[in-house]
Amino acid sequence: MKIEALRIAGAKVGADRGGDRVIEVRNPFTRAVVGTVPKATLEEVRRALAIAAGWRSRLTRAERAGILNRAAAAVRARAGEIAALITAESGLSLKDSSYEAGRVADVLMFGANEALRDDAQTFACDITPHGRRRRVHTLREPLPGAISAITPFNHPMNQVAHKVVPSVATNNRMVLKPSEKVPLSALLFADILYEAGLPPEMLSVVTGDPAEIADELITSAQVDLVTFTGGVAIGKSIAARAGYRRVVLELGGNDPIIVMEDADLDEASTLAVQGSYKNSGQRCTAVKRMLVHEAVAARFTDLVVDKTRAYAYGDPVDPQVEMGTVIDEPAARLFESRVDEALAQGARVLAGHRRDGALFAPTVLDRVRPEMTLVREETFGPVSPIVTFGSIDEAIRIANGTAFGLSSSVCTNRLDYITRFVTELDVGSVNVREVPGYRLELTPFGGIKDSGLGYKEGVQEAMKSFTNLKTYTLPWV
Repeated sequence: MKIEALRIAGAKVGADRGGDRVIEVRNPFTRAVVGTVPKATLEEVRRALAIAAGWRSRLTRAERAGILNRAAAAVRARAGEIAALITAESGLSLKDSSYEAGRVADVLMFGANEALRDDAQTFACDITPHGRRRRVHTLREPLPGAISAITPFNHPMNQVAHKVVPSVATNNRMVLKPSEKVPLSALLFADILYEAGLPPEMLSVVTGDPAEIADELITSAQVDLVTFTGGVAIGKSIAARAGYRRVVLELGGNDPIIVMEDADLDEASTLAVQGSYKNSGQRCTAVKRMLVHEAVAARFTDLVVDKTRAYAYGDPVDPQVEMGTVIDEPAARLFESRVDEALAQGARVLAGHRRDGALFAPTVLDRVRPEMTLVREETFGPVSPIVTFGSIDEAIRIANGTAFGLSSSVCTNRLDYITRFVTELDVGSVNVREVPGYRLELTPFGGIKDSGLGYKEGVQEAMKSFTNLKTYTLPWV
């Protein structure tokens, strides 16, 4: 596949660029060139933002829902093609990529449904002695300027869908910059929407070097909202640079699975392994710390090791493989070095810790202490560090003892434990007997502390943050 057209309001530019203005997209497993995309110039980005800010959509709710429903049907019909592309540019296994394609279709479906829903409110004013015979009404309006969206590499199309679909559903205009490591899926998603009837002015996709174009996407006077999913350092930089405009940040995580002494250990170990290795461990809500009660730690560890050794990894296009590569070799080297550092500090490898280029084996360690870099920072790969504790108070203290606060998993059947975890964990969500990442594409999602500013994503909440709420009053008798 070779994609050479930069989507700016449907126009195709840059087809005759020289090699210095082209980005090669390489397969992380084979290192072969999958495709090329233009390296947008600053002027092209400014043009895209000007078009988005200057255009107004008149699409009705029914028209917006129709576009999104047609796109959902197209994604389901082309799921195999989409999965193959995601795997080619990201190195994720076909199993993971196929699952992602289904999630993208769900985002579109939920967006279509929400586009039809009117959440306007009405308040009677004559309910106090000082009230009048009037009514206050509310309505939501699209933002007057453009929305700037920046997405990461780990879910090449679903992360894009979570930005674009709420924008379409609310009649906004968006300029999207996907990760330069996985831009092809974003371009295919845009084309599916255009084919479904989306006016091209409502979505522009710019591909390029963040060092050249990211600042314009954050600071341009044409931008009313910056929505970003990615790393903490970049997110905080965006917050510092964005100035007086709305910013929605979905950042990293260091999510624990907490296994209490009464847990079903077969269930808990299955959740732990799936939560650690799905999507090659490259999810902000992946299990990154396994906190296990010392009374059951030995048995739980044995189960995790056995299930990890049985977890097939390797060539991402092999339909029997559960886990492919991470995004690139430097990422795999980072995980390797963090495990090495933990070993030097007293941890013990029980499975994995083998690297071949960008392929890093699912890895289990025990004797891990909370102060080790491996678990203090976000290790964004297929690593399962086991930390033991002796009481629920200690479990909560360790779980809260990082800068992150995204999600969590709790394995217990005791209501008193569940109540304490729900109320005392400093996170955006708590999943009982489920992986930290469990959610619907519709429902609120997001974290606190270094995981985000507390604003939620998910189709419904994103639509709220992408709109302005207006009130108006009328006489009423």
